[in-house]
Formats: sequence, C-alpha cells, structure tokens
Amino acid sequence: MIEHSSHEIRQRFLNFFKERGHKILPSASVLPENDSSVLFNIAGMQPLVPYLLGETHPEGKRLCSIQKCIRTIDIEEVGDNRHLTFFEMMGNWSLGDYFKKEAIEWSYELLTDKEKGFGLDPNRLYVTCFEGDEDASKDEESASVWKSIFEKNGISTNRIYFLPKKNNWWSAGDNGPCGPDTEMFYDVAGKYTEGLDFDDYIKADDRGEVVEVWNDVFMEYLKKDGKIIDKLKNKNVDTGSGFERIVMMIQGVSSVYDTDIFKPALDKIESLITNKNIAEFEKVKSARIIADHARTAIILLSDGVEFSNTDQGYILRRLVRRALRHADLLGLAPNSLYMLADIFTDYYKDIYENIARQKETIKVAISTEEKKFRKALTQGIKEFNKIVEQNKKEEKESIDSQKVFTLFESYGFPIEMIEELAGENKMTINRVEFDQLFKQHQDNSRAGAEKKFKGGLGGDGEVELRYHTATHLLHQALRMVLGEQVSQKGSNITTERLRFDFAFDRKMTDEEKQKVEDIVNEKIKEALPVNMVVLPKDEAIESGALHFFADKYGDNVNVYYIGETLEDAFSKEFCGGPHVKNTSELGVFKIQKEEAVSQGVRRVKAVLS
Repeated sequence: MIEHSSHEIRQRFLNFFKERGHKILPSASVLPENDSSVLFNIAGMQPLVPYLLGETHPEGKRLCSIQKCIRTIDIEEVGDNRHLTFFEMMGNWSLGDYFKKEAIEWSYELLTDKEKGFGLDPNRLYVTCFEGDEDASKDEESASVWKSIFEKNGISTNRIYFLPKKNNWWSAGDNGPCGPDTEMFYDVAGKYTEGLDFDDYIKADDRGEVVEVWNDVFMEYLKKDGKIIDKLKNKNVDTGSGFERIVMMIQGVSSVYDTDIFKPALDKIESLITNKNIAEFEKVKSARIIADHARTAIILLSDGVEFSNTDQGYILRRLVRRALRHADLLGLAPNSLYMLADIFTDYYKDIYENIARQKETIKVAISTEEKKFRKALTQGIKEFNKIVEQNKKEEKESIDSQKVFTLFESYGFPIEMIEELAGENKMTINRVEFDQLFKQHQDNSRAGAEKKFKGGLGGDGEVELRYHTATHLLHQALRMVLGEQVSQKGSNITTERLRFDFAFDRKMTDEEKQKVEDIVNEKIKEALPVNMVVLPKDEAIESGALHFFADKYGDNVNVYYIGETLEDAFSKEFCGGPHVKNTSELGVFKIQKEEAVSQGVRRVKAVLS
C-alpha cells in the first residue's frame, strides 16, 4: 500500500525549503532558453546558469524548484527499474548565500525528518565526498559536517567515503560553473544499517543495493574549454535529486514504474493487452516503455515541440513510434496512446497549467502521428517485401545491411521489428553491421549538431548574446509590420544564426520582410541601450512587457527593455537574459528565410554580419 502519494511528496519538498527562506520557482520549459548546446534541459540547474555565473536573480539568493528534464541518451535502458526519458529534478539553490554546512544539514533533515521531510531511515544513508586533485583540495569540510551529523544522531560514522572527480565533481560540460559535490546514497536493500568499509560499499553500489538519493554540488569554479580558469563570483550551492526516484524510495517499491506516478497507466495497459503469448519479462518491459514514452510525449507537446524529422521534433517522433511498436507487440488496439494521454494529462493538470490547457490538442497530435506511422508502416512493408523477393531470386538468406538501415531510417521501422519480419521469412540481418551503420549515422548527426549548436555556455557566448538581443528587435518589428496578433512560439540561437517562430496565418510578402529588416537595422543604428528592471509580475504585465510564457516565471520577473526608459522603450519582454549592452553591438541584420512550421506558425531565420 502506498502511504504517501507523489503529490504529497512533491508538496513536502517545496514546503520544506519555503520554510527556510527559499522562493519557489515554477518549472521552466523542457526547451532551453538561450542555450543552444543541448536540445533539452537535462538538469535542474540549466535554466539558472546565468545566475550561477553571477547575474542577480529577481527572486533573490535562495531558490527552489522541481524542473522538467528530458534525457534520451539512455533510451535503451528504459524499462528497467529506474531509467526514464522524462523526469523531474528537485533542487534548491544558494546564489552566494549559504554554503556547505547549511546545505548538508538541510539535505540530511529533508531526507530523514518524519514530520516535514521524507522520513527515510538515517541508518541506511551513505555519503561520498571529493578526494581532491590538482584543481581542488580534498573536501574535508563536507566530510566533517557529515561526521558531526552522524555522531549527533547516534549513527555509525563508517559510511563517509572519498572518491575521485569522476564520482564527486559536477560540471555542465566543457564550459560553465563546476565544483566538488557530496552525494547521498540509500541502502535500498536495508541490509547495511551498521555501516560498511570502503571495499564493501563499492561492491554494494555496483550491485545496486545502495542507490544515489541526493546530491549537493558546491559551485566555486568556472570551466572554459575543459579547463578550470577561475573562481566564480559567488560560492553557489546546487542540490537535488530525481523526483521519481525519491518517490520510489519513500513508497517502498523497487521500481519507479511501481509508484503511483505510473501505476494507473500501467494498469490500463495491462487491461488492453491481447497478446497472451508474450513472455512476462518482455510484457513488463514493453508496458513500461509505452508508459514512459507516452508521458514524455505529453510533456514535449505541452511545451510546444511538434513532430518533425529534425531536432526536438525528431526525438518526439522517435518516442511515439517506439511506443507504438511496443503497443503492437502487446496487441494493444490502435489509438491506445490516445487513451493513455488522458491518464497522464489528468495526473499533471494541477501541476503544469499548460498541460491542462492543451489536453485535447495533445491527444489529437498523438493520434494524428499514429495514423502517419501506420501509413509509413504500410509503405515500409511493401519495400520490405520487395527486398525479400529480391533475396529469394538471388538465393540470399541475409538482408543487405544498408537496406535494413533504409527501412529503419526512411520508414521508421524499429530494428527489432525488422529482425522479426526477417525471421518470419527465414532470413537474417547482420546486427553488427547495422549497429556500425547506426553508430556512423549517430556520429555524423552528432558532428552536425555540434556544428549547429556549438557555443553553449562559453567560447562564442558574445555572438549568442547579440543574436538573443536581435530576437527581441525582430519580435517587435514583426508586430509592427504584421500586427499585434504576432506572438512568439519559440526560438533557437546558435553562433551562426537566429531562428524565431511566431503565430501568423500566412506567408510574409517580400515587402513585409524588407520592412522588418529595415526596422531592426534602424534600431541598431540608433544605438539604443538595453536595460533590465526587476518588477512584480502583475506590474510587469501592466507595463506592456510581452510575456507569452508567463506561467514559467515567479512572483518577480526580469523585464529587458530596449530604449532609454521602460515607458518609451521600443521593445520590452519578460526574459531571463543575458543581452548586449547596446544595439550598436549587433551589426547588420538580414532575414535569410521565412517559412511555415505548422498550421498558423511561421519561422524566420536571420543572421547578423
């Protein structure tokens, strides 16, 4: 029986830090804002990078949130007891305020307090700290705080270990804030309450008997091109853990899929299964994949991602089609994902307002994508049959690997499906060769992505600042030329161009594009200052600042305005920043392309020279 619901656990976490002076931030979108180095937010700290680097946050120095995150690097692991493509990251931050002692003490209290925290058994906690290297000294300070906590609470202290950088150091990549961390692990087996020596702890960790439950990162350093170059302006704290994993531990179940987050969806899937011949292990894994991918698709669609063959839209398409393949394996009826969408949208309707608002739109999008995939399957089967006939003529038992990859890439056939179809025709595929082709494709895609998304948090940051400011000028110019019905639907910035999506129902004329260009370049020549003011959200709205994603902001917001005063500014928007100081820094603005993205949404690609 589940004693604490996931909704209650969520609220306990937020209340805990609110009582300790933290402002609760709503989750940002899963789509990064002004960070082109990744397709999605993959950590709770990502939306806060500018503030971890020294900018002043409008809500103060103590912050807390539960951030939506997407990771697909472990997609093949989804279906085990803990891997997910969408997850929520709980975290609290200190921006130059408290540091190691308070962070560690609160982490312990949150995890173990039965009244206001999570009520985990303190005798099942284990802790690791940074052992030190040429970049930073051994973290004796954190270890000392932990020792004091354990001694005070009558807990054996042979549960604190020092580990190297690969275990106890956190960074956002080759560029950005970084520092040592202390990680908390929980004895999920309940076998080691008396403590463990180091070697036995490592073995228990390898066996998955102790599982990471919380992490406190102490961000003191700045990394550039893979090397630490300086200390940060402030000593910051970034703590957190995966929400689903915490719920699993508190509810005393052995898998994130056994929590109340997933149980209603999995029960529904179980009731729809018609294939009685599938092995139990395969049935469980397929059901979990369907539930995970359906949930992630709902989050992506609610944050504005649309099905496509590139970037975020490709990930969305891949997840839905993979879920449909597993639905077919279980014998689920067509449109089963449509039914699952109801369950997850109902679960999140009081947490994420945009999901409640778009419930029917999300369901229709999933249903439409399923129909497209069914059509692609029909075409793909025809292509597969041609390949089989040719093989029979040539008396070949193995299907050419390049043809296998074409079925996978062009027709959306999962490799497992191709293997199954080949077996039914007494043929084989060379999985090793296919994997090599797939890896080559991934490497090429990654190289392309790195070229497309190079820059990130450092190196070419100034170029990206220019493009970010240019999007504000472009947005206002579009509204002046096309009308105030124009509203931002998304943007993406690289070091080579800006991309701006906006609501508009027709193609722009050449004359309209020229007018927009002229307005932007005129404002660049006027050398307008770019200013920022922190305002209560209601006051910011009254000022006329554009705010198309207002639900992701807290009680106070940063309003960036281009002009001498807020009242007379050419452009003013809710924005996390950062920007250039003056429009004269931008150069010459040129629209390269204007095109349709979807029904009622247009896209402008532009460059600065």
